[in-house]
Amino acid sequence: MGSVKDLIIEKEPTETELGVGVFAFSDRYSIFDWGEMPNSIPGKGEVLATIGAYNFELLERNGLETHYRGLVEDGDLVRTDNLTNLVNKMSINLAYKPLVERREKKYHYEELTGRENFLIPLEIVFRNFVPIGSSIRRRYEPKEIGLSYSKWPEEEIKLEQPIVEFSTKLESQDRYLSEEEAYGISGLSEGEFEELGEIASEVNRYLTEYAKERNFKHLDGKIECIYDHGKIVVADVAGTFDENRFSYLGTQISKEVLRQWYKKKDPTWYEEVVSAKKESRVGNSNEWTRNVGEKPRSLDPEL
Repeated sequence: MGSVKDLIIEKEPTETELGVGVFAFSDRYSIFDWGEMPNSIPGKGEVLATIGAYNFELLERNGLETHYRGLVEDGDLVRTDNLTNLVNKMSINLAYKPLVERREKKYHYEELTGRENFLIPLEIVFRNFVPIGSSIRRRYEPKEIGLSYSKWPEEEIKLEQPIVEFSTKLESQDRYLSEEEAYGISGLSEGEFEELGEIASEVNRYLTEYAKERNFKHLDGKIECIYDHGKIVVADVAGTFDENRFSYLGTQISKEVLRQWYKKKDPTWYEEVVSAKKESRVGNSNEWTRNVGEKPRSLDPEL
């Protein structure tokens, strides 16, 4: 079980062939890598399954390969234009999940050279804007990414060119990497790694253009990919309100709404989370949540 969606394995991947699985999108939500939060959001699972499926179909129409097989309705695989009811299950192709171990305060990645299918152990992040709450604000000064500001203003900033970054996928909490570090654990050749960044940029472009047609602004997001017999395939889901930040007519629409709410309404819990995650980075524990004495409060019904 994942924090917000469950994976049902119907056919295990082998050394040479992809497997088959089903994502069951739940009404749960997760922020700050905490895992399942106290509330559920009614209808969230069906909405995210539908958005994710439609975006995969959008990417495929534009020539990108994905691991999407279809939504599951009454036992059948259907495309979004043939749905008769909203559903929360999506059928996908599954790749081998690499082994990652933490020893002596460091993560050690399985050697993937020679494998014909595997989950690339990275998240590829793309940024069109730097909104309030973006992690880039705490990791860089504006001038380090080519902006003229002396300090970060309290407003979102449009980037002249999108930024592509890499973070870990299979560690206990996300960790941003240099391109050299990302390449080192990717399992890809130099040319394939370059293609990975190009695919992320293509996904970003198609999602941004589609959002703009509907008065949405696409602020940032990420993709995950699998490697399948020499091909890089877009995986997980893309362009949902869990993976990406959008705004609509000036109002931000994404998990960031929940993050900002907890920062303001439950500051003690949030500060303990920040402290525990920081300690985990220098310690040798993957179970940092055990060091948080407070439990997150429930959302206000109005929110």
